[in-house]
Amino acid sequence: MINSLTNSTNFRLLMPEVIWIEPEHIERATAIRARTSNESQQWQVYLNTLALLCLEEWLRERMPNVIINRERDINDSASYLKVGDFKVCIIATENLLDEIIHLPQDVLIRPELAAHFYVILEVLEEEEQVIIRGLQCYDLLNNYRIQVNLSIQADGCYPFPLSIFDAEPNRLLAYCRHLDPSAITLPVREKGLEVVRETRTKLSRWLQGIVDEGWQTLDALINSEANLALATRNTFLGTGTKVGKIINLGMQLGSQTVAMLITVTQESEEKIGINLQIYPTGGESYLPPDLQLTLLSKAGKILQEVRSRSQDSYIQLKSFKGEPGKRFSIEISLGDVNVKEEFEL
Repeated sequence: MINSLTNSTNFRLLMPEVIWIEPEHIERATAIRARTSNESQQWQVYLNTLALLCLEEWLRERMPNVIINRERDINDSASYLKVGDFKVCIIATENLLDEIIHLPQDVLIRPELAAHFYVILEVLEEEEQVIIRGLQCYDLLNNYRIQVNLSIQADGCYPFPLSIFDAEPNRLLAYCRHLDPSAITLPVREKGLEVVRETRTKLSRWLQGIVDEGWQTLDALINSEANLALATRNTFLGTGTKVGKIINLGMQLGSQTVAMLITVTQESEEKIGINLQIYPTGGESYLPPDLQLTLLSKAGKILQEVRSRSQDSYIQLKSFKGEPGKRFSIEISLGDVNVKEEFEL
C-alpha cells in the first residue's frame, strides 16, 4: 500500500503535462461516439475516448517495453487501460475550474471496475489538447472517502478535491515500473458472501417455449414449495411469457429466499421486451428492507437500481427492451450478500 496522500500544491504551479490530440484520435472518438445509442451519453463517451487514446499513446512512448492494452468497453463513466499488471482508470473532464473531481461511484465501489490508479485528464477539444491533471491510487482514494464521509451527489459521483491527486504524471511511470500491484489493495468479493451465477440465460428461447434449468413457469412457481402469495399472479406485469426462479440469499441470512419473476415479450422482429420483479417467498407478505435490485450493462455499468422499503410486497425495474444477442446482468443484494444472474436477449 502507498502510505500517504501526496500534497501536490507545489506541483500544480509547474507547467502541466500536455498531450496533443491528433486527427486520428478525433476520427476514432467520433466513430465510437456515433455507435453510442444514448444521445445524452455521447459527448462524455467522446471525451473519454479522446482521453484514453491520448494517455495510451503517452504511456507507449515512455514505456515501450511494457504491454499496454485497453480494458472494457468505453462508456460515459470512464475508460480503462491495463499497463503491465496494473489497471488504470481514466477519468475525463472538460474543465476543472472548481478543482473538484467527480468520480463515478461504480468505478470506485464495484470490485470489477476498481483500478490500481485513477488518472484525471482535462480534455480541451478546441485547443486539441489533453492535460494530465492528477493521479492517485485506489486505496488512498477509498480511505479518504471513508475518513471524510464523502457523500454521493445527485449525478452518482463522489466529489473529490483535485488537491488530493498527485500532479506529477511521471510518478505513474515509476509506479508501473517498480511497484508490485499487490502493494495497492483492491476490493474483492469475499467467498461465502456472494453467490455468482456463471451461466447465461438466453431469454429469447423462452419465447419458443424452451425454459432453462432452474427456471419455472409462473403457475409452477406459485404451486411450488416456495409458497409465493397467490396475489403474485395478479401483480406480475403484462402479457407474454412469464418465468421465475427462486434466489437463495445465502446461509448468512438463514437461507432466506426471494423469487425473481420475468416477463418476456416479442416487441417487434428486432426488439425483445423485459419486465422484471422480485417477490417474497415462504409465505412472507413483504420483502426484507434494503433489498437492492440492480440492472447492469455488459460492461458493468449501472443502468437501473431500486431498493425495497419496510413494507414492499415486491420491487421492480422499469420495463426495458433490446435486440436479440444483447447481454446484461441482474444483481440482488442484501447486506454483504450479492447474487448475480447473467442474461442474453
